[in-house]
Amino acid sequence: MVTIPRTDYTSTNALGQGREWLMDPANWSGPAGIPVRTFEHLQYTGLALLIAAVIAVPLGLFIGHTGRGQVAVVAVSGLLRALPTLGMLTLFVLLAGLGLMPPIWALVLLAVPPLLAGTYAGVSSVDRSVVDAARSLGMSETQILFRVEVPNGMRVLLGGLRGAALQVVATAAVVATINLGGLGRYLIDGLAVGDYGRVFGGAVIIALVALAVDAVIALGSRFLIPSGLGRLDAAGKSTGSGVPAAGAQGGNK
Repeated sequence: MVTIPRTDYTSTNALGQGREWLMDPANWSGPAGIPVRTFEHLQYTGLALLIAAVIAVPLGLFIGHTGRGQVAVVAVSGLLRALPTLGMLTLFVLLAGLGLMPPIWALVLLAVPPLLAGTYAGVSSVDRSVVDAARSLGMSETQILFRVEVPNGMRVLLGGLRGAALQVVATAAVVATINLGGLGRYLIDGLAVGDYGRVFGGAVIIALVALAVDAVIALGSRFLIPSGLGRLDAAGKSTGSGVPAAGAQGGNK
């Protein structure tokens, strides 16, 4: 594993040393430089989120649409939230050995609860009168799910994605404990040699990357959610789903 040599600091405190470490050009180039480590960190994060989404999103859509398994999803989400990531990483390493997937599975367990809860809550939060109106128009259950419930619940769905992404990005540093890359290398290697400027700098970069990822998802939400999209009101105003409000058909009674 390539590591960056310890920096010679002029400051005597961690804040000053961290600033010097971040400003040292040597830490921004090479195979162990900040850009490479950041890219590795984002790769781990993206892979964990992708696997978690494949597991959690279909399950959340099914539960939110049908209403089945609500008690189970709450119980499972609570259980997964309580699992310690580092402990699960150790367990997976003992079961599967060293490699990329044991830490990824530990991060997947961290990402599944917010994705599952966000997907389920987003779909189930759509006004049932809107769903009934869609059925009265002859829409199939699949059409109702993807043309009515998902668009109207998109804000909550993306909220679950933001929560999962923040947790995984902030926790992905644990992969460095089994000699993989990512920004966690700065924390592990810095502590190993007493280079607290490197530890402080690595922590700052992880925080900045987490904020950047959150900002990107928030910006993407502005394009995924049309400004006029919302629940249908009693007057039958369209929300972009193309489904009139319940009671808006057939004239006034």
